[in-house]
Amino acid sequence: MNVVERLKGILLSPRTEWPKIAAEPMSAQQIYTSWVMILAAIGPLAIIAGTGSIAFAIASYVVMLVMTALIAFVVDALAPRFGGTKDFVSALKLSAFSYTAAYVAGIFNVLGASGGILVLVASIYAWYTFYLGAPVLRKCSVDKAAVFTIIVVAIGFVLGMVFGTLASMGSMPAGVAG
Repeated sequence: MNVVERLKGILLSPRTEWPKIAAEPMSAQQIYTSWVMILAAIGPLAIIAGTGSIAFAIASYVVMLVMTALIAFVVDALAPRFGGTKDFVSALKLSAFSYTAAYVAGIFNVLGASGGILVLVASIYAWYTFYLGAPVLRKCSVDKAAVFTIIVVAIGFVLGMVFGTLASMGSMPAGVAG
C-alpha cells in the first residue's frame, strides 16, 4: 500500500478507493503500523507545535489509537444487526481508513482551539467516507448504511467525549484537575 496514493484515494475518491481497500489483504497489525500509528500522529505533533503541550499530545495520540480499535469492535458487533458480516479486520479497515480525513485535519491543531472547527468539518467528511465504505466492507447492507453510520457515529461521539475528557484530565498539571 502506497500511503500517498491511499490518502489521495480515500480523501478525493472514496467510492473507488473502498473496493481497493476491501480487496487488499491486511492484518490488524499492518493496518495499525502502516496507517493508524502514522496518521494519528499528525494531530498530536501539531498540538506540540501549536501549544507545546507534550502531555496532552501524548494523551491525544493514545486516545486516537484506542478509539480506532473501539470503533472497529463496535462496527463488528453491530454488523449482523444491519445485514452485515462479522469480520474484525474488515471492521478495523472501515474504522481506520474512514478516520483518514480526521487524522489529516489534526494538522489544524497547530492553531490551538481555533483549529477545532476545521477538525470538525473533516470529521463530518470522515463520517461520509464511513457511510460509503460500510456496505463495501460488508459491515451492513446498502439500504441500512445511513442508520448504521448514524449509530456508529453516535457511539463514537460518546466514547470520544469520555476518552477526550479523561485525556484532558490526565494531561493537566498536578492539582489542577481536582
